[in-house]
Amino acid sequence: MDFLYTNLIYLIPVFGLIGILVMAVKSAWVTKQDAGDGDMTTLAGYIADGAMAFLRAEWKILSYFVIIAGILLAYSGTTVHTSSPIIAVSFIIGAFLSAFAGFLGMRIATKANVRTTQAARTSLAQALKVSFTGGTVMGLGVAGLAIIGLGSLFIVFYTHYVTNLHGNVNGEDMARALDVLAGFSLGAESIALFARVGGGIYTKAADVGADLVGKVEAGIPEDDVRNPATIADNVGDNVGDVAGMGADLFGSYVATMLATMVLGREIVSHDNFGGIAPVLLPMVIAGLGLIFSIVGAAFVRIKNETDSVQKALNIGNWASIILTAIATIFLVNWMLPNDTFHMLRDELPGGALKEGSLEFTKTGVTYSIMVGLVVGTLMSMITEYYTAMGKRPVLGIIRQSSTGHATNIIAGLAVGMESTVLPILVLAAGIYGSYHFAGLYGVAIAAAGMMSTTAMQLAIDAFGPIADNAGGIAEMSMLPEEVRHRTDNLDAVGNTTAATGKGFAIASAALTSLALFAAFVGVAGIEDIDIYKADVLAGLFVGGMIPFIFSALCISAVGRAAMAMVEEVRRQFREIPGIMEYKAKPEYEKCVAISTKASIREMVAPGLIALITPIIVGFIFGPEVLGGLLAGVTVSGVLMGIFQSNAGGAWDNAKKSFEKGVEINGEMYYKKSEPHKASVTGDTVGDPFKDTSGPSMNILIKLMSIVSLVIAPHLHKDLNHSPRLQKEIHIQSMVMPAKPIVKSKV
Repeated sequence: MDFLYTNLIYLIPVFGLIGILVMAVKSAWVTKQDAGDGDMTTLAGYIADGAMAFLRAEWKILSYFVIIAGILLAYSGTTVHTSSPIIAVSFIIGAFLSAFAGFLGMRIATKANVRTTQAARTSLAQALKVSFTGGTVMGLGVAGLAIIGLGSLFIVFYTHYVTNLHGNVNGEDMARALDVLAGFSLGAESIALFARVGGGIYTKAADVGADLVGKVEAGIPEDDVRNPATIADNVGDNVGDVAGMGADLFGSYVATMLATMVLGREIVSHDNFGGIAPVLLPMVIAGLGLIFSIVGAAFVRIKNETDSVQKALNIGNWASIILTAIATIFLVNWMLPNDTFHMLRDELPGGALKEGSLEFTKTGVTYSIMVGLVVGTLMSMITEYYTAMGKRPVLGIIRQSSTGHATNIIAGLAVGMESTVLPILVLAAGIYGSYHFAGLYGVAIAAAGMMSTTAMQLAIDAFGPIADNAGGIAEMSMLPEEVRHRTDNLDAVGNTTAATGKGFAIASAALTSLALFAAFVGVAGIEDIDIYKADVLAGLFVGGMIPFIFSALCISAVGRAAMAMVEEVRRQFREIPGIMEYKAKPEYEKCVAISTKASIREMVAPGLIALITPIIVGFIFGPEVLGGLLAGVTVSGVLMGIFQSNAGGAWDNAKKSFEKGVEINGEMYYKKSEPHKASVTGDTVGDPFKDTSGPSMNILIKLMSIVSLVIAPHLHKDLNHSPRLQKEIHIQSMVMPAKPIVKSKV
């Protein structure tokens, strides 16, 4: 036990290394699977080459951004004593690992897609095994790199700024270490936003263009090899739903842990870890969640063609959640002492607590983590209800498709709006409950609990685009009907898991942003944010507007890029004779180039809004107005994210329901029927909702909070004499000087 007390901090990166090792084994297994015949491998090669071409173009632009932002951060680190120029190094490492996590996922996805197609020629069980293993590589890679990066940097900064200087773990020295560490999260979230927005614009421009000309005008099936945009469409699944989602959840994972660590610094803990147990706890929970995600993934399997793929995924998900919950109960009881805790910001001069301040125990911390796990689970279940085939919301859209395109759109919008009610009530209850049990730290640790099984959540999410690509390759290769039937089965479940993944991401973003907001308030030295003040109220309204203009820019970008794609596809159908008769090959590369150029060009404006707005508002109007802005962005962004993601997911599965046939008023309708055409229109409208602007909302609200936290020391009323950061603990016995982590009496 003494070994664990002394070395727990060094074991955190080991959890990440275990995840990376298992990822490598699973990646090698996927690579060894049969990739099929020459036509299949050729098509898969087009998809892989297109995806890499996009990443190279995106990385070139983002490298300029990272260098410029790194220089500015290095300079800013010299202007306040609670930071350091080393924050630039932390930022660059975070940006690199975020991009690398997306690359790892996309690389295995472009290998797993064709191997899933080939596996579907034998059985549904084997197709699920290949596609889900590919998704697991993505999940383990993201979680493993995040834990290794954050855990290793924390060891370095804690040793350099605190231990070597014999500093106070609850004071300015630890604040400096965490401020520099915040650069890691800023780098991760910055890359995540550009990757998500750029990838989303790419995939939906190709998808909308392919659908409008191919399915609607030419009347050919989805993913038909004759459609010039079909390769770009399949590339988009990888750069948007794999690389973009990977970078997204990497950023969420890191931001959640960081927010909890920043708030944990404000808790005086007489523990066996040198007083930093509240800071270490979220990283250890993440490490255990990674291990139990590996265990849960082993439960995802089916035997027969009639077995439910969704049920198999749910069993694996539940296994990882339950195991993590049980382990967390023992972990908190072991790491935290039997003390009564409170936040240092709640102390008055002399050591007394402010009136109404909350005190809590380790039992309250445990309850908060359970609240986070429950909130994440309920959000996934609610999202599944509103987007899954056979449920009331999707059936309602199907019924209203019988009366035309307009009523389909009306029904989808209504479903999206209605779908915000239960998630918001669950989030509100989660915030209230976690705060009741452990204050602001409880809200943050609840988010950490929710994000603990990110590896499993992302594995389930990444499985979807792999299955979608597999179906596309099966269609383009003109494989037997039973192969496409199996890939369609996987793809339909993948649509639902993608929607639930987005619901999970936005829920975690809401709790994480609240924790980051609380950390910002403390670091900026704000006592309270008074919305009766005109400037604060104005900031609140401006913040509420930002998700709307952000969404408008994203959706307009998709529309413009889709127009260019439509014109190119029409040109090829018109000018290249023999395409429709399979006598000539379309110019796939030109459609890939259109999506690549459009996405790189159009991702800049939305990204700059998230990065620059907090800086402008903070330095011109002050931290309190910036606090009002963040509150408005968070509330509006969460609502917009849920509405758009669920509306788009419901429209998509309403369209896919026609492939098996649907009954409307006693009559059966199938593909190419009038109701099906209406559902295609709804799906086309919903595409940028669910894959571009909707999922970008969670990055928007987190990134703006992270930027605000990083600049908070610069906004303090007295940068050199910050009352909260300079404050010494009033009773000497409460001071927790940093020292090598050794066992001590509690």
